Amino acid sequence: MVLSLINRFSNMSKRHFTDLKEQEILALAISSEEDDGRIYEAYGEMLRGEYPDSAKIFDEMAEEEDEHRRWLIDMHREKFGEKIPLIRREHVRGFYSRKPLWLIKGSLAAFGGIDEIRKQAADMETQAARFYSAAAKRTKDASIRKLLGDLARAEAGHIGAAMGYEKKHAPGDVQETEKQVEHRQFVLTYIQPGLAGLIDGSISTLAPIFATAFATQNTWTTLLVGLAASVGAGISMGFTEVASDDGVISGRGSPMIRGVVTGVMTTLGGLGHALPYLITDFWTATYVAFAVVVVELLVITWIQHKYMETPWLKAMLQIVFGGLLVLGAGILIGGG
Repeated sequence: MVLSLINRFSNMSKRHFTDLKEQEILALAISSEEDDGRIYEAYGEMLRGEYPDSAKIFDEMAEEEDEHRRWLIDMHREKFGEKIPLIRREHVRGFYSRKPLWLIKGSLAAFGGIDEIRKQAADMETQAARFYSAAAKRTKDASIRKLLGDLARAEAGHIGAAMGYEKKHAPGDVQETEKQVEHRQFVLTYIQPGLAGLIDGSISTLAPIFATAFATQNTWTTLLVGLAASVGAGISMGFTEVASDDGVISGRGSPMIRGVVTGVMTTLGGLGHALPYLITDFWTATYVAFAVVVVELLVITWIQHKYMETPWLKAMLQIVFGGLLVLGAGILIGGG
């Protein structure tokens, strides 16, 4: 429920991609190319000491992004004049995001190593190619459509360079890239929404369920509150996921699939520690519910580590510590 409210609020002020006019699409592309060029420059600086060849690749990619920016500005000047509207990624619902530049600057080890940089860069190029392909389909002007289509092909051609491959890929490289793309799509469409739902359902329902349990010491009342909180959170999170992103630009897949996955996992996350109150003895039910909570938090931590590549310690602090705080708050409120 907490994530649902935050997501809903953050998306209220954003424009939908399908509502953008051709001038706004060009302006969005210009600002995106500027940002990506700066990011590639930062990658190049980070790699220059230990990986000079890879640094050169990112320097060249930064130069190409700057060239794309000039093409887009020339097209905007020709079609709409000198004044470019201020529109950025964060202004568009469902549009892909980038790490702030200040987070990128730093040591290579702190960032996660060269493989992490290559992965981030490949994701950037995949997202950019998807954006230009979708934008080209929405434009009626032939010259703008041609430019956007050319940029889509150019960005797609950068994916191999971002991964450190030569321009002529070996068959093994191509297969590896395809596997990575498939894995990423699976994570975006199923794992990420499911994990968000599981976290929200498991953690946000802890306080109301255990507050009710310790306030009433009535297993039936606690069960009803748990069912209501779990189902309500599932419906809310499901609809929020559907409305938050149509998947056209982000590549996260069907919003309906993501909504169902999020809603179901949110509901299951809450039901896990509500169903023990089917046991009529209060303390037996409560001890079983405590055990279920521990298992839930550990499972979420494992998923966060395995699929989202979050370090164990960070995942433990985020999930287990946070969940125990919410559990403690519920017990204190109900027991007071």
